[in-house]
Amino acid sequence: MNSEGFPSVSAVVVTFLSGPALKECINALCVETEVTEIIVVNNGNKEADNKWLAQFKPPSHCRYEVVGGHGNIGFAAAVNLGARHATGERYLIINPDAVIRVHSLPALEEARQMGAKPCLVGGKLIYPSGQEQRGARRDMLTPSRALATFTGLHKFQRIIPQLRNMHKEHEPEPETPVPMPVVSGALMYISADDYDRINGFDEGYFLHVEDVDFCRRIAEAGGQVMYTPFAVAMHYGSTSQVSATFVEYNKAKGLTRYFHKNADTAFGRLMAKASFYGFAPLLVVRSAVIRSLMQARQALRDLRVKR
Repeated sequence: MNSEGFPSVSAVVVTFLSGPALKECINALCVETEVTEIIVVNNGNKEADNKWLAQFKPPSHCRYEVVGGHGNIGFAAAVNLGARHATGERYLIINPDAVIRVHSLPALEEARQMGAKPCLVGGKLIYPSGQEQRGARRDMLTPSRALATFTGLHKFQRIIPQLRNMHKEHEPEPETPVPMPVVSGALMYISADDYDRINGFDEGYFLHVEDVDFCRRIAEAGGQVMYTPFAVAMHYGSTSQVSATFVEYNKAKGLTRYFHKNADTAFGRLMAKASFYGFAPLLVVRSAVIRSLMQARQALRDLRVKR
């Protein structure tokens, strides 16, 4: 424990071509006196960012270590690598483009004390505008929910209840910490003992869906996933300088692995493998459409400003 009796916390930050947001993330962690250690797992960055990481000097209350030289091993394997270097009683897993709000650590610990063990806690993610971001509150993933969510068919949920959106940010936010099927890997808090109890992240996932799998295994171990609205991080999102196709391709691979891993029958496992050929083009096209719409909206805003 630290000098004030709070459990020691190791923040694990996995970075890959993260850009300027990485500096904000680490500086915000240094403000939190509960964070006694920052472990940066460097999957690969530009030379200027690597130099900044190497020269960074943390405050006296916080140990700092950069783990690198292993290449891009994916998010799940990198978090596990960071955990092996960590010495804290608690792990705070946070994205390199997420900036934690002050006093969030006590809120995470309070929620952890409320849940059945092993217990995993997630917090609220917000856009720079302050609006709640998608992904921090989710239902458990199923093939039908994935299809309804990624195709937009969830808009017909009132007519066909099976077409449920797995994201819950449009539902009223709870006023207290509550159990939640799935929280985001962008902001997770867990004890070192509980992390070891479920053997950390499944390294068969490279990017995306590993957080859903992690939450599922917490529940299968008899534990509980909790969400607290009192722990908040501003999450830029999508700051890594990689192509959208690369991201969506790996998301499709993650979905396929998840459905195959949790299928009950041989036919279900066969269908899970085949689902990749549906999800991959769907996600790539969906991403391209969303980007085009965002660019069109920005162009309209710019035009109005000029007028």
